[in-house]
Amino acid sequence: MQQLYYFANQVYQFSNILPLYKQLGGICITHDLKRFLQMRMYMRNLNATPESWTFLNTPPGIIRNRNNLQDLEGVLISLSNIVLNTDKNKCKSIFIGHGTGDKPYGGAATRLESFDFHFVSGDKHLEKLRDSDVDIPEEKLIKIGNLRFDAYVNGNYNQEKEADRLGIVDRSRKNVLYAPTWRVGGGTFKKYIHQFCREITEKHNLIVRPHHHDRRYIPHIKLWAKRNGIRHVYFSNPAAVVKSDTMADFCISDIMVSDTSSILYEYLIAKKPIIVIQNAYKKLHKMPPDLDILQHVPLYSDGKNIVAMIDEELANGNIAHLEKLLKSCFYFNDGKSTERAMEFVNSIL
Repeated sequence: MQQLYYFANQVYQFSNILPLYKQLGGICITHDLKRFLQMRMYMRNLNATPESWTFLNTPPGIIRNRNNLQDLEGVLISLSNIVLNTDKNKCKSIFIGHGTGDKPYGGAATRLESFDFHFVSGDKHLEKLRDSDVDIPEEKLIKIGNLRFDAYVNGNYNQEKEADRLGIVDRSRKNVLYAPTWRVGGGTFKKYIHQFCREITEKHNLIVRPHHHDRRYIPHIKLWAKRNGIRHVYFSNPAAVVKSDTMADFCISDIMVSDTSSILYEYLIAKKPIIVIQNAYKKLHKMPPDLDILQHVPLYSDGKNIVAMIDEELANGNIAHLEKLLKSCFYFNDGKSTERAMEFVNSIL
């Protein structure tokens, strides 16, 4: 029987396909027991097909090695750049990935050529493929926009609800979202987390959303902040893909500080100020100015006053250049990308 499947190396990557899953259902594939259990933990009460009972009401899931997918029939959507050994006569594959930033794809870019189709979020996505030197025929590139933008564009988030989720006490303060990447990409979490907790919370609330691979440090930073009497710092766990949705953090924040994370470009949909932390990472894709956020936002480095930079950007209020960058990087931004994805999947399922 034909089915819709989703494959991810890490559970947090499933967040990029949730808008489609909520409409069409499907089966989540993880490659080991550890990630299968994480899926059960973090995706509770998200079963889009209630007629199919699952423990903790999570999406149906199976554990499969990527080389053992020959029996699948239908459509398999991958969130990871990995060759999936399916029977192409019975199962079509679609690559969507888990972010369109300036860092190179994990693994050999030529793996991307193994997929039958690619869901393309915008011109930046295409430029990244060109700079990766891969050969993907145009008919395999399906322009849908960014699925995750739909809920934000359609106003599905409530600031008070998200403030309650995070436990924000002083709601008269501005909310600064710090969302760095991890060490692969020159992540700045370990370098700046203590400094930002001390300095930014003197005036603003600080919402810390580390990369998935740095989430294990959250309890340690919480304890350190408590011991040092630091208040007004809050944490959003990226692994909790339902409870701590990225777009929900966008909704509650007033400005974002990040580094080379792809979240920089996703935050453009919020139409709020952005500050980029400079780091030593040298492997970023080469982008034309109209697709390169580093050409459009202030850059923070050692010796600068991060609070003064935040205050200046909040007072400025000029985001016209960021709205232009959003349109240059992503297609549509009309709240209907999921509809386009559904239409295509149904046409081949």
